Amino acid sequence: MGKEIKLALVYRDMWQSSGKYVPRVDQLCKVAQPIIDIGCFTRVETNGGGFEQVNLLFGENPNIAVRKWTQAFNDAGIQTQMLERGLNGIRMSPVSEDVRQLMFKVKKKQGTDISRSFDGLNNPQNLEESFKYAREGGMIAQAALSLTYSPLHNVEYYIQLADAYIDRGAEEICIKDMAGIGRPVSIGKIIAGIRKRHPNITIQYHGHSTPGFSVASSLEAARNGADIIDCGMEPLSWGTGHADLLTIHEMLKDAGFSVPDINMDAYMHVRALSQEFMDDFLGYYINPQNRFMNSLLIGPGLPGGMMGSLMADLENNLKSLNKWLTKNNKANLTQEELLIKLFNEVKYVWPKVGYPPLVTPYSQYVKNLSLMNVIQMEKGRQRWSMIDENTWGMLVGKSGKLLGPIDDVLLKMAKDQGREFFDGKPQSLYPNVLEDYRNKMKEKGWDTGEDDEELLEYAMHPPQYEDFKSGRAKEKFLADLEERKNKKAQANGMSIAELPRSIDVTIGDETYKVSISYPNSSDQDMDQEGSASSNNNGSGESGDFKYITAPIEGKFFLTKDSSEKGLKIGDTVSVGDTVAYIESMKVINAISSDISGTVVEVMANHGQDIEEDDQIIKIA
Repeated sequence: MGKEIKLALVYRDMWQSSGKYVPRVDQLCKVAQPIIDIGCFTRVETNGGGFEQVNLLFGENPNIAVRKWTQAFNDAGIQTQMLERGLNGIRMSPVSEDVRQLMFKVKKKQGTDISRSFDGLNNPQNLEESFKYAREGGMIAQAALSLTYSPLHNVEYYIQLADAYIDRGAEEICIKDMAGIGRPVSIGKIIAGIRKRHPNITIQYHGHSTPGFSVASSLEAARNGADIIDCGMEPLSWGTGHADLLTIHEMLKDAGFSVPDINMDAYMHVRALSQEFMDDFLGYYINPQNRFMNSLLIGPGLPGGMMGSLMADLENNLKSLNKWLTKNNKANLTQEELLIKLFNEVKYVWPKVGYPPLVTPYSQYVKNLSLMNVIQMEKGRQRWSMIDENTWGMLVGKSGKLLGPIDDVLLKMAKDQGREFFDGKPQSLYPNVLEDYRNKMKEKGWDTGEDDEELLEYAMHPPQYEDFKSGRAKEKFLADLEERKNKKAQANGMSIAELPRSIDVTIGDETYKVSISYPNSSDQDMDQEGSASSNNNGSGESGDFKYITAPIEGKFFLTKDSSEKGLKIGDTVSVGDTVAYIESMKVINAISSDISGTVVEVMANHGQDIEEDDQIIKIA
């Protein structure tokens, strides 16, 4: 018999690499036993990454979901694993050390055995606490090497990175090929080098199938010393997801490795249930393009986990951009044209910002910056005219040192804007907040939950948790889902006039009437219950006043944190001043004024959803 290779099912990642959401808790519990019955998995990825946040977004308590979902695997002796983002915990932005520490205690008590920790910049300093707190909480501390392909990220770099992680307390190593662009032979050399230096450590390979390398990479990983191979399952294998279990299993078996048998009846049961969940609601958030492999992604190297949400975001960006192009008598773009422009811009931008590994959150930062450049240049504006605050934080060192140099143009911009570079320990920038949130929950009459799990959720995801508790999250989700269903019905031949204008959503004892809008609708299409809204979004002058307009769509904020003072009536504004912020594409974007004068009116409310070109500040 050949060497035994173990298999892990990344069920959580399968969904989030394909679309926005994961199944509800009742669906997860329904599929757990059939996954166990397949009989070949020693590990299942159950949570982490964006799991908790997207649960909150559709109005479900993630703590209940994790406890119930992991229970069946715990009982069956199958290890459960989660993905965590080091300094960022399980969210997109840095979090305080006390919240990070509580996270590992809670997740272990909820039934999660292994923490796969990664840092977006491969910074060992940021992961030392993760390894320490995972072990203290009773979890296995696995360190993930975020694989990317650049002149600086070579085989020796990754072997030495594994040394650094192990020296700081990692108990296992994961080769995290999040974009699937790691070349198979190089992956084999990396694993062989790690195995030579650390003969007894567990090595797990995780590779997305996006550009087509993952099957060969899995074989090279196994041949060079990997112990465990991650895989996906139909109907969510391939594309931006992972190679299918059946393919990986047969390939390894043919290569002489010992792999456990597969119960095909159970495989088909899980396949059918996953399709059932897609038909229920999850499929409405999966762009069909994400179901295809795409070799064009070898160049930009964008990861599968991000591509799952990118295509959904791109729909809104394209709609907004084409609205501007139409208004300015310019030809509209197709989604494919915008996507190719984005890919080309990522290849241009990435070296300029120091070659951060294209993994969460830095893949989002590079993608967002590239997309902003594309949009601004399509409008005849300058490249780099909009850089979000998260990206600036990365550039000035607030997340750790970048491997490559920053372009001189960006260095000059940082100097001109008075931004200071930071070379200390990133965690020191984020003081402990847990007791503040405990007091807030006490004031609101909210229970901190079993093992303080509700406290963790609030401190980790404050706005999403508040929306969950108030019912707003469920309301927004159901309205959005209904709109997507109606768009599909419209695409299948129903007219606008046949579609509902509003729905009633009941949450607890409260019923909300939610209005529904449709694309490409006109006033003639609408009945008295709803109307196609039209907003005079033009920028520039109107009468004796001038207006600052929104450069992108998103959620409007006067300040980005409580330490700032928002713009108010009577304030003087100069060209280049930051006047407010828009949260869009998961990052905070500063709005700079292109006019001077005195504030007469702030026309958007703090926290309000706004459209691109909406008038937000009136200037005299």
